Amino acid sequence: MHSTPLPPNFFPELAPVPQPLQFRCASFASPKPGPKFIVLGAVHGNETAGTQAILRLMGEFERGERVLRCGQVAFVPITNPLAYNLKQRQGDRNLNRNLQPNSNPECFEDHVANWLCPLLAQYDVLLDLHSFHQGQVPFALFGTGNAQELDLALRLGVNRVVDGWLETYAQGVATRVQYARAQGLPTTGLNTDVRYGMGTTEWMRECGGYAVTLECGQHEDPQGPEVAYHAMVSALAHFQLINGPALPAASPYERITLCQVVDKHHADDAFVKVWQSFDPVQQGEQIGRRADGEPVYASMSGLVVFPNSAAQAGQEWFYLATQRTGVAS
Repeated sequence: MHSTPLPPNFFPELAPVPQPLQFRCASFASPKPGPKFIVLGAVHGNETAGTQAILRLMGEFERGERVLRCGQVAFVPITNPLAYNLKQRQGDRNLNRNLQPNSNPECFEDHVANWLCPLLAQYDVLLDLHSFHQGQVPFALFGTGNAQELDLALRLGVNRVVDGWLETYAQGVATRVQYARAQGLPTTGLNTDVRYGMGTTEWMRECGGYAVTLECGQHEDPQGPEVAYHAMVSALAHFQLINGPALPAASPYERITLCQVVDKHHADDAFVKVWQSFDPVQQGEQIGRRADGEPVYASMSGLVVFPNSAAQAGQEWFYLATQRTGVAS
């Protein structure tokens, strides 16, 4: 691992994908048995810090500057080529929702899922590289109660970890369905199915593996590719796939647990201020205002997480979470 950060222009330039329905995965295998590790970039097309970092690390393996000691590693620099070419979060729909094979693909992301899901099932561990819309500090997401995922998350160079996603999303779906019924709205859409909360990491767990998502910083943060690159190198060393020391587990660390999700009901629902992820909030404090003027208050004291002013009606608007300090074992 380099002891000092490399200049930003070291990372390869990003170019459009000429054939979006031609997916790319680069894999490297050792004759010695070992873990099978896969890394994804650009699951959301406007989140390219991971793409740049993956291309850099792929180049190092291709030039022989990195050598695999055992096992197998695979890199998917651009998981959603259509969204990537459009420089936006999604193509036809959000790839990281309702991810599963589809015998009757109707949109671009269905075709991606039919290629991606069997690919993930071939591996033991997934690192999914993302970035975020609002916020400053990189963080990792892991599955509640999964000690392997927490251990990996704490070795990626961040000291903030988040859990509780799928459980909170399932509660949110129940609330969403209740609201839709009260308003006489249809309840048969994707976003009213608990499986709509299934993304890459959830699919990996369903296949028997484990997975961590790394949010490398704000979309335009020039340090994002460095965060992603050093996280990948540390993970490879942690699994003893390459020579070199892994980062020690961050300790103490900040553990954020998602507790509640609040949907947007109308396109004109708006926040009362610009919220950043992990901003503190007090119970009863006003967070937003519905299109009809009804105020939206925090139901608990804690943190505002994943605020999305651009969310569509019927989608997640923001989350509320608790915060505590953890110590690595």
